[in-house]
Amino acid sequence: MKRIYKYILREKRGGRLMKNTINIQDQFLNQLRKEGIQVTVFLLNGFQLRGYIKGFDNFTVLLEVQGKQQLIYKHAISTFAPERNIHFETEQ
Repeated sequence: MKRIYKYILREKRGGRLMKNTINIQDQFLNQLRKEGIQVTVFLLNGFQLRGYIKGFDNFTVLLEVQGKQQLIYKHAISTFAPERNIHFETEQ
């Protein structure tokens, strides 16, 4: 069983040290989006939103809630709780 950790691999390219990051957050959100899994989003202010992830970028998540779109800033999010577990693996 593979353990999922965010880690940084460093490799030398062109005389410079480069960072390769496995981004668990992006993989997780993308899997929820692709599989159409309903998710509860807990915000820092205590509100909860239940809907489907339609897209995301570095700063925001686009959530569809009862047929309406809501753009949520990631800095306002505490937790994503999907209705069921998802399966994904990181490259090692």
